[in-house]
Amino acid sequence: MTAPVIGLTTYREQAAWGVWHQRADLLPTQYAVAVEATGGLPVLLPPVGQVGAADTVVARLDGLVVSGGADVDPARYGAEPHARTAGWRPDRDAWEAALLDAAAASGLPVLGVCRGMQLMAVHAGGTLDQHTPDVVGHDGHSPGGDAFGHVEVHTRAGSRVAGLVGERLRVSCHHHQSVRRHPGFVAAARADDGTLEAIEAPGDRFCVAVQWHPETADDVGLLAGLVRAAAAYAEQRGAAGAG
Repeated sequence: MTAPVIGLTTYREQAAWGVWHQRADLLPTQYAVAVEATGGLPVLLPPVGQVGAADTVVARLDGLVVSGGADVDPARYGAEPHARTAGWRPDRDAWEAALLDAAAASGLPVLGVCRGMQLMAVHAGGTLDQHTPDVVGHDGHSPGGDAFGHVEVHTRAGSRVAGLVGERLRVSCHHHQSVRRHPGFVAAARADDGTLEAIEAPGDRFCVAVQWHPETADDVGLLAGLVRAAAAYAEQRGAAGAG
């Protein structure tokens, strides 16, 4: 059976490499490596503004990862920016929201990572706490710079997330914001300080999001789960097409 194609949303940033210093579409290599290691074929999805582009792209995918990145635009959930909220990218927000609409319409398996979880919650009508240290009193979820915070997480018994990663695990986090409201999703994991660390949609469809970075871990249970769901999705779509 052909490996499932997994789309990975990307940053669009000013970047430098070799002799070049210009705008670039990019993503940390760990995402693609983790997808390939778990049996998928990674494809990068830079922001596209054309009407209907998301539907066209999703029709060619078997699974979608909404990747980490900058803060979500507070205007999307009716809030004024916190002093620490910065760097939001309206073009990326709009592109990923369109991808989520197309994915929901087709039943495409989806995994949100860090910013991806926040965008998925906001897209569903939810809201964010714009600076988690204001809520929990520490910066353990994002120590600063390029360092990950290492956080103990406990999963909800019977959840899809628990089935993929177990009852408790230590995760790598890098988020200064967190999800406050998540209509349509079930809370699937929390940090010991109460911070929501995973949500999932009820039902059979694989639609999961986490605040941590599973692509950085040796145990990539979440990405493996997405790839398995994508393979099943591709098989069902192929069977429907043959029929």
